[in-house]
Amino acid sequence: MRIVDLIEKKKKGLEHTKEEIKYFVDSIMNGTAADYQISAWLMAVCFQGMTIDETAYFTEAIINSGERIDLSSLGTHIADKHSTGGVGDKITIILIPLLAACGVPVAKLSGKGLGHTGGTIDKLESIPGFRTELTVDELIQKVKDTGLAIGSQTKNLTPADGKLYALRDVTATVDSMPLIASSVVSKKIASGADFVVLDVKYGSGAFIKTPEKAIELSELMVQLAQRQEKKFNAVISSMEQPLGRMVGNSLEIIESIEFLKGSMPDDLKELTLKIGALTLLHLGKASTETEAVSLLTDAINSGKALEYLKKLIISQGGNADVLYNYSLFKQPLYKKEIKAETDGYIKNIDAYKTAFACKLLGAGREKKDDEIDYSAGVVLNKIYSEKVYKDEVIATLYSDSQEKINQAVPILKSGVEITTQKPEKRIIVYKTI
Repeated sequence: MRIVDLIEKKKKGLEHTKEEIKYFVDSIMNGTAADYQISAWLMAVCFQGMTIDETAYFTEAIINSGERIDLSSLGTHIADKHSTGGVGDKITIILIPLLAACGVPVAKLSGKGLGHTGGTIDKLESIPGFRTELTVDELIQKVKDTGLAIGSQTKNLTPADGKLYALRDVTATVDSMPLIASSVVSKKIASGADFVVLDVKYGSGAFIKTPEKAIELSELMVQLAQRQEKKFNAVISSMEQPLGRMVGNSLEIIESIEFLKGSMPDDLKELTLKIGALTLLHLGKASTETEAVSLLTDAINSGKALEYLKKLIISQGGNADVLYNYSLFKQPLYKKEIKAETDGYIKNIDAYKTAFACKLLGAGREKKDDEIDYSAGVVLNKIYSEKVYKDEVIATLYSDSQEKINQAVPILKSGVEITTQKPEKRIIVYKTI
């Protein structure tokens, strides 16, 4: 068997056998496949696609390229979630203490982010002292002690995917459905959870632009999980506008804290309760969605969910005083308010333009080793359908650089649309699979 023959076969649109897929992934891991050969095969997949069988074999081979975390010592009700990425998407930070408060242990591995803001790990690391570099044993012990833990993804999980993604990123082969699906599902299964809810986003602020494509990807990932005898659900959600009011790193932690104190923007509330309810239903913590939502709401109203966030912060070395004193976060040097030029209602705040503005402000990174400004970001003083008057503040930009603010202001302003008629309620959750 030769790599060049596998490239030729896929170039012609023919189907690989399980043995061929295993050989290809093994060749990546042992170094016998050159980067240019792997890249050629990835491009062939982008043009020709993969069958469900091929994609399932590929997912399994990626899982088997590294270690598989065993969380069985935590019980049989271990939950996880994964988002395909969005603007202002802080749901993981809200949901994990919320589920823990409802009796669901959560051991989550997350990553740093590329793009407009940091990932979940970057956001948590904006909390002074918070430590995310945990061994698997530490992660499990912290869940046993407190009911929840969030750590950085270990290099020992799905290392083949890491090698593949590095090449996909520089060869314009990121947006292949089979490659996306196998990457997500392999990491989630290797992480050891029994049940995973996928938050698959579409719209201007997502890499998937239409709900139809989001459904296609979701159905594929659910099928791949079934092949591994795991249960995944997918929530298809809109990312045409940012989630909530804050986009940034420490800003999103602050909004998460406020949410668990009871201040819940409608869009963030709808999506969080939907994902949380699906999890409680599947794990037998509730018998109906109404009951599940009631349990989640009670956990917020009673302060129990906030208490679990406090436990998480303390357990991982962070300063839990940030829950009550936001000045303990890194403070920006500069800010700029954007004001309405007319009376009306907010019809649109474009998610992509908001994301781009945040990246210009310093909240995101181009390369993995880039430094990010934890204090940088945007606060949306007004969001969809809210009444606004001329000269009222619509948004506030924060950064350590006045020059960066000057660059970001026109980008954000161009994404704001004000109308004279109050818009109808917008779709947040499009479909559940």
